[in-house]
Amino acid sequence: MALKRRDEETSADKKKKKRVGFAGVDSGIEANDCIKVFLVSHEEEVGSASSTSIDPVDLNQFFGEDGKIYGYKGLKVTCNEINIWLSTVSFCAYADVTYESTSDGGKGITDLKSALQNIFGESLVEKRELLQSFSAERQYVRNVVSNGVVICCNITREKHMDDTCSSVEVVRMDFSNMPVGVFYSKLVPLVLLFVEGGSPVDVTDPRWEIYFVVKRMPDQSGDMFFELLGFAAAYQFYHYPDSTRMRLSQILVLPAHQGQGYGRLLLESVNSVAVSENVYDVTFEEPSDYLQHLRACVDTSRLLTFEPAMAAVSSLISFLKGGNVSKRVSKLRLDPPAHVIESVRDKLKINKKQLLRCWEALVYLNLDPENEKCMEYFKNCVSDRVKDEILDKDSGGKEKQLIEVPNDYNHEMTFVVFRSPGSRPSGGLCDSVAVDETSQEQQLNQLVDERLKEIAEIAKKVSAF
Repeated sequence: MALKRRDEETSADKKKKKRVGFAGVDSGIEANDCIKVFLVSHEEEVGSASSTSIDPVDLNQFFGEDGKIYGYKGLKVTCNEINIWLSTVSFCAYADVTYESTSDGGKGITDLKSALQNIFGESLVEKRELLQSFSAERQYVRNVVSNGVVICCNITREKHMDDTCSSVEVVRMDFSNMPVGVFYSKLVPLVLLFVEGGSPVDVTDPRWEIYFVVKRMPDQSGDMFFELLGFAAAYQFYHYPDSTRMRLSQILVLPAHQGQGYGRLLLESVNSVAVSENVYDVTFEEPSDYLQHLRACVDTSRLLTFEPAMAAVSSLISFLKGGNVSKRVSKLRLDPPAHVIESVRDKLKINKKQLLRCWEALVYLNLDPENEKCMEYFKNCVSDRVKDEILDKDSGGKEKQLIEVPNDYNHEMTFVVFRSPGSRPSGGLCDSVAVDETSQEQQLNQLVDERLKEIAEIAKKVSAF
């Protein structure tokens, strides 16, 4: 990390500044406005004006409660005076900080080195060390993943001078392998920067494992070079009475490789492991909206080839085509039969909650868009479901209470949940008397339209797979 001051001021400038009476209180500058992060794969990209920066989730969160940097004159929005170069070869980082001067303007002087080390840890190095790492650690990724288990391997269309092809592999590893834990510690900055709410996993817990998606390709010397494209961390935990559940906690495709199907490849690889090892089901820890969308697309695609699910869909479509759709049979809905729910969970490891998300898209894919009665009935069913979800969300949480219970092991890990018999739900659509019904209807229709749009987007993406 380099902290550099600009050229010293002339004595005349200093004398002019001494004539100023009182300086204003330092208002600081938001970290998002003066820090740029660059992912670089070659030595010549470091410091280059042609390098493209990437947008982290939120840099302000690493700089105090207000997310601001204080005490540095010259850290302006237009100057971008804190440039961070992160190597995608060694995953070392170098911070280039340039400023005019430092002074305490009433809020202190931010310790930039400490703040950046909280993000990058020991991966934060000097510029010379970063530049050397491009050659010295060129095979770092290869050396780590070479001992892993290849879950899938896809040959790409890229041809090289010696007629060899590149391949994309998903490699499964656990943290009992020390180099894997060290490698993950270098990936933690990526988790902090690009995964919303991301935090490091406990590499000392043997139930954690990690999936790397890497690209194998020959370099100029003919040797195979491994490039990291993305990774996912998964956790297996006990499920009563004698099985385990798999929870996907982190999944990240590096910005330069997003939109190319590698996230889908990671999800498919995790699903294949879950099926082969017969875990109870696969869950996700607080997925982003996009990840939830991608997950729905992947699972809907799997359901299209699952005979019990498609038989139930065909039966439902036949009923709709039968012509008896003018009456709202709200109890029918679009819900899959109980035996299908259990079969999907058992064979595909898709739990009920996730199946219900995918089921509407599955039905939509098999509807005739020209059949107006069927489409209208489908829309009504979606509307009923959205309304029920809102009512259930409004009523469920208000009646439940969580109370911590002390124990001899860890006070923070023990609690009980109970439902208050005299409690009454409030808020949301439940207080329809107190809220304008017209406004509620408009909000509900908007939610239904958004859900229908989401279903159509899932169906479109699945059709393109």
